[in-house]
Amino acid sequence: MTDAATPRVLVLFAHPSFHRSRVHRALVRAVRAVDGVTFHDLYDAYPDFDVDVAHEQELLESHEYIVLQHPFYWYSTPALVKQWLDLVLEHGWAYGSNCTALIGKKLLSAVSTGGREESYRPEGGNRMTVRQLLAPIELTAQLCGIDYLEPFVVHGTHAMDEAAIAVAADAYARHVAALRDGKLG
Repeated sequence: MTDAATPRVLVLFAHPSFHRSRVHRALVRAVRAVDGVTFHDLYDAYPDFDVDVAHEQELLESHEYIVLQHPFYWYSTPALVKQWLDLVLEHGWAYGSNCTALIGKKLLSAVSTGGREESYRPEGGNRMTVRQLLAPIELTAQLCGIDYLEPFVVHGTHAMDEAAIAVAADAYARHVAALRDGKLG
């Protein structure tokens, strides 16, 4: 755990088609400009899905806040995020008897959806909120003693123009800065 006066944020970014994403390119630029943030591109680090578990665990231990940033793919995460979760959050380290490595840390899901916000409501086309659909991530965090925060969601990415993307990127940078400053969670 880092010094309480200067919490540090780790952004775990995963996008298998980053070169095609207008929205995540802007979000990444914005969050990389925030002081006190470590940006870690999982697809860049592990193109063959061969995750360095010890390195990833060291990163988690050295940061108080963890941001899991990715597009929402079929109501879930990109495949590498699942691989990362399966390998890094292993029994005997992340959870289990006397496992305290992650207790008290905070996790924020930062996701984008092609669908509009109103489609992610009980009465909407997807019949659930994004938070409900992220329940496996929230429950994983809970098992590891991590506090799960309200997700940061950028909705309707397919229809966004450059001005709307810039607004979303600015909001994301401000959200992560507030997290870093201990003003969220």
